[in-house]
Amino acid sequence: MNKFKIFSIAFLASVTSGFAQDVNAAKKAIDAEQYENAKSILKSIIKANPIDGRANFILGNVYLIQTVTDSAKIAFQRGLAGTDGARLNHIGLGTIDLDNGNTTAAEANFGLALKDTKKKDIEELIAIGRAYTYSTKPNFKKAIEVLNKAKLINPNDAIVQLALGDAYIGDKNQNDAYAAYRNAFQFDPTLLRAKMQLGVLLKGAKSYDEAIKSFNEVIALNPNYGPVYRELAETYYKWGRNKPSKSAEYMQTAIGHYEKYLSLTDHSLHSRMRHADFLVLVKDYKALEAEANKMIEMDKVNPRIFRYLGYSAYENGNVDLAIKSLESFIANPDNKVIAKDYMYLGTAKFKKGLSADGLSIDSNLYNSGLSDIKKSIEIDPASVEELNEIGKKMFTAKLYKEAIPVFELGTTNPEDKNYTEDNIYYGLSIYYSNTKKEVKDIVELQKADVAFEKVSVASPTYLDAYIYRARTNSMIGNDELTIKFYETYIAKISEKGPEELAKPTTTKKVIESYNNIAASYANTDKAKAIEYLNKTLAIDPTNDYATKSLLKLK
Repeated sequence: MNKFKIFSIAFLASVTSGFAQDVNAAKKAIDAEQYENAKSILKSIIKANPIDGRANFILGNVYLIQTVTDSAKIAFQRGLAGTDGARLNHIGLGTIDLDNGNTTAAEANFGLALKDTKKKDIEELIAIGRAYTYSTKPNFKKAIEVLNKAKLINPNDAIVQLALGDAYIGDKNQNDAYAAYRNAFQFDPTLLRAKMQLGVLLKGAKSYDEAIKSFNEVIALNPNYGPVYRELAETYYKWGRNKPSKSAEYMQTAIGHYEKYLSLTDHSLHSRMRHADFLVLVKDYKALEAEANKMIEMDKVNPRIFRYLGYSAYENGNVDLAIKSLESFIANPDNKVIAKDYMYLGTAKFKKGLSADGLSIDSNLYNSGLSDIKKSIEIDPASVEELNEIGKKMFTAKLYKEAIPVFELGTTNPEDKNYTEDNIYYGLSIYYSNTKKEVKDIVELQKADVAFEKVSVASPTYLDAYIYRARTNSMIGNDELTIKFYETYIAKISEKGPEELAKPTTTKKVIESYNNIAASYANTDKAKAIEYLNKTLAIDPTNDYATKSLLKLK
């Protein structure tokens, strides 16, 4: 899921207008992730006083959380004309500058916000620190530097400590983050987000049971604090991923906690999208499809909904809708396309192109789908790991020619988890595709040989790689290498002892090795050929190939 962004704005101490209570209510709604409720409150304040600087700044931050940058910018620019909290809006505009990669403009805006501040003012420093932390192009060290200035002014300010904790997490400094969150909660025991973040740190350290205990302590203080249920959901999800025996149980528990979280938000489109993102993670595609349709009822034109429709339609068997939805989503230049979007689109085209009997695939749809998959890998090289399952389905369906490029994409990085298996299937796909050809593709077969060699290097104990190399070189017509790799297999499997050699699967491969070595020697060294055929008969006295070949040689 995207990194969660929340602007905890604690400026109430300097609020002097009659809307102090409303601003406080808006802040509480933001912390509870009830963004539509917060926006409604803030818009009421602004309606009464359009140039309320602080209300505009907080509203702009809500829009930034919801990635509605244009509306955020309007709010910040309107807030600049205000009096109370007007300069905070320079920080809002500076955050947008950071997101756009314009650090010079951002620093200029931050400078304007700090101009004429009093020595004991810290709200501007907190807001700048948070801007550096939550920008889409964050600078955590800069955030820590700015927030430490606020800490020097007021070391016991809970919001400063909370903001520091968030910046330290971004900077991968877990110890200082823990201390900051602990301090924040000690300074203000009502600040539940700080206590919740202690559990988030435990979740990040994979101490899932301890994280759950920590989150339950938050629930004991306030059972209606919505965000803690989201954290519980994500914890059970990760625990399930790391504990396969409990995966199904924990995934269901995770979904239950996320439903509870959703019930405590305002069911806005934004919260539903966060829910949809979670459903993608837990692979609950029936629920995802239902959620996507609910979102369409709320907003028929929001382009991100097409992503969820595309994913769920594919998983629920509607490839036409999947392709249509994902193509619509990708075609919109305002959308941030991720690797998974192209991966789903490519696999949907593969599925649509498959013939009714599953024995062939439409070449146009296949080539278009392969192009989409390559785009997915360009965006995120790690997405190549998803191709293993796709390639194996093609291999099982004997679509060897089509499987070759799919597996080839997984053979380039030795760090990929499927590297060894992808090389095996890549080589085998080439081998079996050539069994159908009258004229063998020697260049392709040599690539298969290289793939099997990579397997031997990556996994020296996987001895079948030598069998595959021998078969491939036999198909190439290279008798010398055929003999070499079969003999290597026999030598290495023999080292495992009589018990291994007695296994039926091993015996079969040893006989294959002896017979093929004999065949390779037949035209150049009859004595050697006879020697290996006799080795076969010593294991299997009725072996038809060895018996008939001996008669011919004699």
